[in-house]
Parts: sequence; C-alpha cells; structure tokens
Amino acid sequence: MTTATIDDALRQEVARWRAEGLGRSLSEATGFDACTNDYLGLAGDARLVQAARDALERFGVGARAARLLAGHAAAHEDAERAAAAWLGAERCLLLPSGYHANLAVLQTLARPGDVLLSDARNHASLIDGARLGRAEVDVFAHDDPVDLERRLRAAAHARARYIVVESVHSTDGTLAPLADYARLAETYDAWLIVDEAHAAGLYGPEGAGLAAELPRVLARTITGGKALGVAGAFVAGSDALIEALVHRGRAFVFTTAPLPAMAAALERAIDVVRSEPERRTRVHAAATMLRAALTARGVPTLGTSPIVPVPVGSPQAASACATRLQEAGFDIRALRPPTVPEGGALRIVCHADHAPADTERMATAVADAYDDLAVAAEAPVRTAQPLVIMGTDTDVGKTVVAALLVRAAHAEGKDVRYWKPVQTGADLDTDTVRRLATISDDASPAPAVQLALPASVDQAAAAEGTEVRCADLLAAAQTHLRAAPDACWLFETAGGLRVPFGPREDQGDFLRALAAPIVLVARSGLGTLNHTLLTVEALRRRGASLRALFLVGPKHVGNERTLATWLPGVPTFALPWLNQLDTAALDGWLADQPPGDRRLVGLLR
Repeated sequence: MTTATIDDALRQEVARWRAEGLGRSLSEATGFDACTNDYLGLAGDARLVQAARDALERFGVGARAARLLAGHAAAHEDAERAAAAWLGAERCLLLPSGYHANLAVLQTLARPGDVLLSDARNHASLIDGARLGRAEVDVFAHDDPVDLERRLRAAAHARARYIVVESVHSTDGTLAPLADYARLAETYDAWLIVDEAHAAGLYGPEGAGLAAELPRVLARTITGGKALGVAGAFVAGSDALIEALVHRGRAFVFTTAPLPAMAAALERAIDVVRSEPERRTRVHAAATMLRAALTARGVPTLGTSPIVPVPVGSPQAASACATRLQEAGFDIRALRPPTVPEGGALRIVCHADHAPADTERMATAVADAYDDLAVAAEAPVRTAQPLVIMGTDTDVGKTVVAALLVRAAHAEGKDVRYWKPVQTGADLDTDTVRRLATISDDASPAPAVQLALPASVDQAAAAEGTEVRCADLLAAAQTHLRAAPDACWLFETAGGLRVPFGPREDQGDFLRALAAPIVLVARSGLGTLNHTLLTVEALRRRGASLRALFLVGPKHVGNERTLATWLPGVPTFALPWLNQLDTAALDGWLADQPPGDRRLVGLLR
C-alpha cells in the first residue's frame, strides 16, 4: 500500500467520524472556564508560578533524561515527600502524567495467574495498563458491587486479585462505592488499585482523596493536572511498591523525567490544598448550585461531584449544544463516543472561583441550548452479557459443548439462549444445538450471516461478493441481548480467534468489541498444548476473560496435567467423543460429574 493510499484511507475514516458527529479539533480555552479540571483555581496561582520560576532558575528548563539516567533532581524528591505526607502513604513516585502512572502500576503488578477486575467505564489509561499487564482481565458492570462479587468468586483460583477503579468517574461525575469494594476485597483476599484523579484535592481529609483511609488499598494514582493545577502524577503506596515501579515500571523507566519546575509547583500546590480547605467548600457549593439551577429549568444532570454532565441524546446534539454555548462565552465541551459509550453529553466542570451570578447565567445558557438542540435521550437499555464458546480450531467440538452448556443451564432452571453469529456451509450448527439441547427456535435465533461455502469466513464471503463486518455483528448481538436481558446467552464462534472476516477484520476484533468471557474448546490429544496455550495467550493480550477449558476427545492425562500447570485455576473439563450423539448422552455426561462440583454451573451465572 502506498503512502498516498494510506493517507486517502485515513482521510476517509476521519470524514466518516465527522459525518457521525464525532469530529474533533484542537482549540484554545476561551471564555468562561467550565471545561478544564482546574477545580480549585490553582493553575494561575501566583505562589505556584513563583515556585516554578525559582526551580527554573535552579534546575533549568529541561529534565534532560529519564530519572534513572541523571534526569532525577532534588525537586522530584521534595514533591514526593510532600505528597506522601499529604496522602498518608509510605512513599510516592512522581511520573510525567496520570496515563504514565496507571500504565506503570498495572504493567508492573499484573502477572500471569493474576486476575484484574476492572470497572466497565474505567479511564483509557487503566484499560491500556490492564492490556499491557499479563494478567487475566475481567470487566465488571459500572459501579456494581454485586457483579464484582460474582466475578471475585469466579476468580478464587487466581494467584492475586486486583480491583481496578476510579474513585470519581471522569465522564459521569459519579462516586464509586469504594467502601463496598474494600469490604469485598477483604472478604475475597483482593487488593484495590484506585485512580483518584478527580478526587484528590476535593474529597477526604485535607483533600487526600476518597481512598485515603480504606483498607486493602495497594496503589493510588493522584494526578497533578486537575485539582493541583499543574501536571504530572504521583503513585502512592508502600515502599515495596515504589521500589518495584522504579525497577520494572516501564512507563517510569523509559520516559524522560517530569520537569523539575513542575515538581516544585506540585510541592507548593499540595501545601495550598492542605492549608486552604475553603477552596473545596466553594467548588462543591458551586456544583450543588448548578445542579439545582439546571433542574429548576428542566435540564437533567448526572453524578454528584463537581463534574456535572448533561445528557443531550446524540453526538450531533452534543456538538451543536457545545458550539452554541461557546458562542455565548462559556467554554463547555461535548462528550461523545468513544469517550462515552453511546449518545452525547455536555461535560460542565465547576470551579472554586465560579461566582453564583456566573453559575445562574451559565444555567440559563445551557437550558436555552438544551431546549433548542437536545434530542430526546432514551434511558440506558440493560443488556445481558453472553458467554462465548470458541475453539482453538475448526471441528474441535464447539457445537457439542454449546449444546452441553444449554442442557446444564436448563437443569438449573435458567432461561437460556443460543446464537451463532456467523455460519459457513450448509450444515447449520444452530439446528444441531436445537436438536441436541431441545431448545426452541425462539431461544436460538438464526445466524446474522449465513454463507454457503464451507470455508473460512472471508473466503465464504468473497465467494458471494460480500464482506462480514464486526460492526454489523455487534449491532445484531446487542439486539438479541437487549431483547432478553435476564437470559443466559451462549454465543458460538465460527472457528478460532484469528479467523479472518475480511481483509481488515477478524473474529478477534469482534470478540474484543463484545467484551464477553470465553469458554475455550480444544482437542484432547497430540498438538493441543501449543494450539491451546497460544490461543490463551492471544486472548489475554486482548483483555479477554477465560472462563473455562474443554478438552474434547480421548482422555489424555498428560495434556490435562500440563495445561493445569500452565493455566492455574482455569476450570478444565474432559469431554470424550460420545458413542451416540444425542440429548441422553449429554445428560449422561452431566450426571457423571462429581457430586457437589459447581464449576460448570458457575460458568452460567
């Protein structure tokens, strides 16, 4: 592909984003600031400016190198000591940004055999950090301790369990139920990793954050570019944690040190935050007043923090409302996918220096834009989370395992549904599951894509002059899941993880977007170790949660033992070839499972 061709493809992609209301551009802050995260108004504080100026005179303008390569300065240590005293931590480590801090923490801590339990709406830095780590990642429903507890039970096998959350969510303005998470961490021997970006300076003793006094908190990230008004970020934790980050935290080791002037300004900002609690009082009062003023004008708001989101229904409406408000002199920006999962909203940020008269004027302007431009926003639609049955290869027994799990769900009295998104060849696996599992047509919808040629998906699609697109499959999946949100859904893939759908997408792309746990089906005999372990490695690199492994075929004790060693804690089931493949044979296998063994039922929660 030539450079011109790549550029053309990129231009078309950006044009498509703009047409969908997702266009972005860089612009300076202008007008009344209700956009930045300078909650306490410290970014322009003369004391911080002077601290930075003094450090510039002493250390110069640049950091010159990574901290381990002579980029380290006394200003860094001074800021770290001040942060540790403020946060009540044994020690702190300063990095260039909150993104660096989260990458360093998760990449350092997450090891093979661990499980990271991550909130579904975590910041991108936490998501990317989880991907860089080598642990299994399990995503729990946003701010949902009940769902988290279910997943903690399922993660009992793990070497270590980490609950990864934001204390104040950056887009919806809600406060996480940290006390519930700490209780669950104690009950299930887990540890909390808390991003306090939008809590530090605003909540807790001396503004030290919401997790400052909770048990089972292993690491906290405190950004300097929000309430502290500067930049950079601290990781707060034990001396052992900080030593590990210094030695193995790639985002720390391999990046240029924060500017000494920035570190000096941060040290001064911490002193101001600790000594001037009235700033916190004023910012929370401004947020309370704004919510009340908007509610009185019929405008909905979300959250309870100084972040005040206003849902307006669509990306296009969000952009239009933001433009109107900027023209009226208020710097308010739009939230659109992928920053938020769907729809659009205005993100209004309250500051300590927002006067009541300015808040009233802003509420009036927002209400006018909302009345003229917002579209009716539907309430969020609850959806089920499917369990995906995937093979290491084709013809390994996925369909039989799917039918078996349907029968197991029936035995537990569950409303179970089966769906195969893509089918190639004339023999429909959906019909096989219907016959073996005695599931109705209504509970087993037809594939979204049916291709006649019994070949890989891309080749079968090419034979019919079509292309299978992940976006279409995901839309069909969401339709089914929303139609039966309380059902136990089982999805079966078309072959293995990297089966191509076309020239640009494969099955792995669809599964990544679906973000569902996986039951992996593999052959029991010779060759399965390499295929299975490579597939598991690829799944984990994509952040997928491996729920169980089925080995299908003649029993092979050696392979089972080896896989148990390499995949500790992953429930493994041996399913022999059945002499007669029918419903009675499936029920017979289920009846033969050890009494009291609830592992199979645990897959179907």
